[in-house]
Amino acid sequence: MSETTTPAAAPKAPATNRINRARKDYEGAKSTLCIGCGHDLITRYITDAFWNLGIEPHRVAKMSGIGCSSKTPAYFLGKSWGFNSVHGRMPSVATGAKIANRSMMVMGVSGDGDTASIGMGQFVHLVRRNSQCLYIVENNGVYGLTKGQFSATSDLGAKKKDGDINLLHSIDLCSLAIELGCGFVARAFAGNMKQMQAVIQAAAMYPGLALVDVISPCVTFNNFEFSKYGFDYMKDHQEIVNDFGFVPSTDHVEAAMEPGETKDVAFPDGSKVRFKVLPESHDPSNRIKAIELLHEAYEKSEILTGLFYLDFENKPFSEAMGLVDQPLASLQEPELRPSAEVLATIMDRHA
Repeated sequence: MSETTTPAAAPKAPATNRINRARKDYEGAKSTLCIGCGHDLITRYITDAFWNLGIEPHRVAKMSGIGCSSKTPAYFLGKSWGFNSVHGRMPSVATGAKIANRSMMVMGVSGDGDTASIGMGQFVHLVRRNSQCLYIVENNGVYGLTKGQFSATSDLGAKKKDGDINLLHSIDLCSLAIELGCGFVARAFAGNMKQMQAVIQAAAMYPGLALVDVISPCVTFNNFEFSKYGFDYMKDHQEIVNDFGFVPSTDHVEAAMEPGETKDVAFPDGSKVRFKVLPESHDPSNRIKAIELLHEAYEKSEILTGLFYLDFENKPFSEAMGLVDQPLASLQEPELRPSAEVLATIMDRHA
């Protein structure tokens, strides 16, 4: 009796996005962070978001500073560009990169120490200039890379595992950013997958500075029972101000929504942020109400998450400067050298 063999099934082709790229094209090196670190969850959501949006990895420039958070750009978008700056100086590098090449999408990844302490001066002026940049703060309330000291976002009266108490008031990066005029301000929790995916995609498509403050628990130094920045505390005390999803302009079919009233806020490229209106809904277009909401939460020791403020009135820095459409990095000498007539006009203006 002859033997028959069943032919092996052909390997299943990996799923691709709208530009025919596999998800692995958006991955990076293996993480060296502590097992369970909230930053690794953020890495996963960034990878998913850029894959879903169909952004070419080589069109992205990743910027970071110093700290556990600033290591994470190595773990996603391995085929993109990157620059690891010195402590707290990432915003100026990101601003320069966007001015030099407007065709690149600039993304900054920082931490609560890198942003709210040594980098505060740089952060303030990045917001003020409205440089087009997706700015993600991986906020865990401690200096994880240097053994868990309190950071500038740690609450007054917060305790460490060893019993030390924080004697200083915290800095709320979201309320500060709104006060300074940032047009996209959101906070998310690394443990909330649905929220994280929507907010990162929306922030990535915003035509200006988009701040996403992510509560990202440090499992080594700040994840114990009474820690406000721990996984258990956030799951029990997170107050979500709005439930929303992001609808890219390239999608022609929208998923069915849950019953109830909805509100669509259109992006300039045709994309939409779709809000599910709750009984005590928050209007993200009201700047004063957004600041009041955050201040009220601070007084109650609550952690709010969601999209707090959304505005399209501010011009991005490159437009405010009147730059040409062509990226400055690609301009050739004949285009950079003014004619005798133009040079004479410039000189007369300063005479």
